Amino acid sequence: MTPDLNNLTRRLARLFPVLAVLVAIAIGNATPAQARYASIVVDFETGRVLSEQGADERRHPASLTKMMTLFLIFEALDAGKITLNTRWNVSEYAAGQAPTKLNLQAGDRVAVRDIILGMVTRSANDAAMVAAEGLGGSEARFADMMNRRARDIGMTRTNFENPHGLPNDAQITTVRDMATLGREIIKRYPHHYTFFSTQQFTFEGRKYANHNRLMNWYQGADGIKTGYIRASGFNLVASAVRDGRRIVAAVIGGPNPSERDQYTGKLLDAGFGRGDLPPATTRVAQAPAAEKARNAAPARAQATSAAPSNTPARRANPPQRAQQTSAVEHADKPEEWGVQVGAFAKIDAARRAASAAQKIAPTYLGDATVDISEAGKRYRARLLGITQAQAREACRALDKRDMDCMTLGPAQSRPSTRLADANSRRK
Repeated sequence: MTPDLNNLTRRLARLFPVLAVLVAIAIGNATPAQARYASIVVDFETGRVLSEQGADERRHPASLTKMMTLFLIFEALDAGKITLNTRWNVSEYAAGQAPTKLNLQAGDRVAVRDIILGMVTRSANDAAMVAAEGLGGSEARFADMMNRRARDIGMTRTNFENPHGLPNDAQITTVRDMATLGREIIKRYPHHYTFFSTQQFTFEGRKYANHNRLMNWYQGADGIKTGYIRASGFNLVASAVRDGRRIVAAVIGGPNPSERDQYTGKLLDAGFGRGDLPPATTRVAQAPAAEKARNAAPARAQATSAAPSNTPARRANPPQRAQQTSAVEHADKPEEWGVQVGAFAKIDAARRAASAAQKIAPTYLGDATVDISEAGKRYRARLLGITQAQAREACRALDKRDMDCMTLGPAQSRPSTRLADANSRRK
């Protein structure tokens, strides 16, 4: 509850105890319907807050978490501890992280450059865990590193438990802290910040488009990170430069990627003095898990910041932990469905069909990964990495344009291992 609602409830409790209980229940039930964006816009040079709405409300960061993982990679690069060509080992635990991912295999050795680009574009969770183990030795020790650095740069209401942002009740932040992190990355590592402008990344023959679609249409936008889990909605930290002036915006709570991007664009416009602030209401409700984290995280964060660097791992058996939490992560991750828009005799025809589908239904397929794979003597055109709702709505939109579309469930929507073969024959 907000302070005003708390005060109202206390006054009613003194005068009308029974009525106070009923009001409290009504307020509690109404909260999801009144859920809204949390947002902040900050001038990069001065740090002055240009606008804010719920800037200190604790929310789940989702893949915005990866900004801190990247911050620590950039720090290690500049300290000479690693280079972009350093190759990190992929453990079974890292390879087993829930999507979105690069489908790294245990035993692989992956260059730091590819790990960075995999996180920036694909928001790859397996890549983030490889970085955590490469820099910290374990997920637990890396989380300690993340929290220490967060305190160092002034992130006072954030607690990290993992390097990627997959669901964890105690992994919380605020948009103020996320804007602080984004601003610090740009300020300290401008030579590495250019990674965030990467539009497309090719890894092992497969192309991954950057999830940050704001850069495709907002003038001056050049980064930095998107995020999603069900408990927080669709999130974005964005930065843009106009007339030599840079501002940073952080948004948590979008109902879908398109509306989140439009809302962020309006915030940026207002920050540049070219429009009014948009209303902060949205359909996305704050999950009960976030409420639990509000009480649990401050004590956890304090303990973490005081812990020595050789603190025993909180997760004594990481593979077992992964097994225990996989059901929750699977339920919350959005990237498990897909659509197929035809099977064609020629690979070029399959590519054209996938491209056409994205143009017809950009709201639902704009962030999808195009997967062209062989099936017998034909090439399947599939778009993967979307939610079940997005898949169904995409097919409805394509059906209206007389275009074939079939939804693909989690078991059917894994990226093809034969995509690279098909691409190589085309060259």
